[in-house]
Amino acid sequence: MAPVRVRLDPSNRAEQVQACLATVVDPELDESVTELGFVTEVELFDGARNGEVRIGFRLPTYWCAANFAFLMADDMRRAVKRLAWVTRVQVQLGEHMYAEAINRGVADGNGFQATFGSDSEGDLESLRRTFLLKAFQRRQAALLQHLLDAGRTAAAVVALDTEALPTLALDAEGERLVERYLERRDLVGGGAEAFVDIDGRAISAEALPGHVRDLRRVAVNAEFNGVLCRGLLAVRYGEAGVQPIHIVRRPIETSARAAKVTHPEAHAR
Repeated sequence: MAPVRVRLDPSNRAEQVQACLATVVDPELDESVTELGFVTEVELFDGARNGEVRIGFRLPTYWCAANFAFLMADDMRRAVKRLAWVTRVQVQLGEHMYAEAINRGVADGNGFQATFGSDSEGDLESLRRTFLLKAFQRRQAALLQHLLDAGRTAAAVVALDTEALPTLALDAEGERLVERYLERRDLVGGGAEAFVDIDGRAISAEALPGHVRDLRRVAVNAEFNGVLCRGLLAVRYGEAGVQPIHIVRRPIETSARAAKVTHPEAHAR
């Protein structure tokens, strides 16, 4: 999860929760769960249940991989729980073949293997790292291509270090790519060089063109999956594009009130 850098109104709890959720990414696509349209509802309680948050989310298909679903659900819970005023976070995955098990496991604070037992395959943290490394490669590919397209030479690019990278004179897109890349740069270690491979080894100017081509193969696969994912989501829920999140305030059955952040069509489902 990336750190929250948005300047938030301390009195606007819905805004704070949305900013936290925006830092959670689909592990395979490396895109925010909010930008993908996965978050359907955020319910904030006050009164006797002050500090409780309920998050509703969905996935493109009924059979999306359980380990990916669990990762996202647990990352949402952790991201929102960092807010000082939050006392409890309930994440509720809907319309998924493993929804009941995932919701229960996340609520109880159990890991993926404890939740699924002998049906779980592999270590979830190893899977998380695998996809973080792929995200590092995709972000590096995008930034390298941007710098080269702007006229920088291979020698100038590989000579950059991590301190110099954020000081470059870039357009808004370049600055965004630098910020996203640096969020993953420490994952692979190595020296002070800005650009290294997934083993932390520096890249030479001579090797850079081939390195970029190899990275693009990783990126193209993720881009295709992203398009497919959005298409499946649109077909399943009958939506054109990601729906805006609205804030709705209404009373609930107990003495507490709830502020809901929800897609307008969610009430019709």
